[in-house]
Amino acid sequence: MKAIRIHEDGGPEVLRYEDAPDPEPGDGEVLVRLRAASLNRLDVWIRKGLPSVPKPRILGADGAGVVETVGASVSGFQRGEPVVINPGLEHDGRITVVGEHTDGTHAELIAVPAANVYPLRGDLTFQQAAAFPLVYETVYRMLVTKAALRAGEWVLVWGVGSGVGTAALTIAKALGAHVLATSSSDEKLARARELGADEVVNHARGDVAAAGRRVTGRGVDVVVEHVGQATWELSLQAARQEGRIVVCGATTGPNPPAALHRVWWKQLVIYGSTMGTRADFEAVYELVASGRTRPIVDSVFPLAEAGAAHARMERGEHFGKIVLAIPG
Repeated sequence: MKAIRIHEDGGPEVLRYEDAPDPEPGDGEVLVRLRAASLNRLDVWIRKGLPSVPKPRILGADGAGVVETVGASVSGFQRGEPVVINPGLEHDGRITVVGEHTDGTHAELIAVPAANVYPLRGDLTFQQAAAFPLVYETVYRMLVTKAALRAGEWVLVWGVGSGVGTAALTIAKALGAHVLATSSSDEKLARARELGADEVVNHARGDVAAAGRRVTGRGVDVVVEHVGQATWELSLQAARQEGRIVVCGATTGPNPPAALHRVWWKQLVIYGSTMGTRADFEAVYELVASGRTRPIVDSVFPLAEAGAAHARMERGEHFGKIVLAIPG
């Protein structure tokens, strides 16, 4: 099969479109012939060696395609059946991720546990299906499982053009919440408005915390924090008294000033959140399949042009998910 593999850590130039051994489904596994995969910030970190993984390694957490064949003890799947993959592998109380801890979806074929393979529902295309799992599962866990978001509450979404940002916007709106979205791009903020953002602010020149107080009268209820060092202090300022801040990443650095005085004075609740459980995936899949929310596809690149897709993500040009089309 053809796959995108890395043999060393580095920039987009280390991505190789090459022949790789066809995987064989083991006991309890399904072999999926992929039609689409998507790119996550995780793929960029792994490519750079943060963390460095055993090589050669096929990147990619998200994918959708058709059942090719099944391993022993697997039933209920038909050859050619359209499916989507849940990238969270649960075992021994831990969750590992397809494409980080195993070979991933940026390939023509992948073998995954049958428990992680779901029939494609509704009118989802392969590209849409490949665009939602990792970030939607992650954000659902942040907003619902951790922060217990309620209808009518206000959510601050930093960097609304990112995969996490667009997922947070669309999921929060599907759950009846209000969204204050930020970006340094007025064009992206206009897109966010079209998708239902109730208020927007250009964080390069506007006061995000002041905007939150203006629209809510007291500060936002929940902050979706995935930026880290560049936004942390403002997140603490923007949250209302006894507000909740949910952290799933730190793309600008993991060690911002703690500003602990704001934590105790405002009695803030801070949650750490990583990926999601099978229950989180199934709950957010229901939202997606029912049409209450849909992933935003920014652009589609052929699998062979994964390097260009990585470069687009690193330049921050995208709004939503970058998808890789995989030839059948």
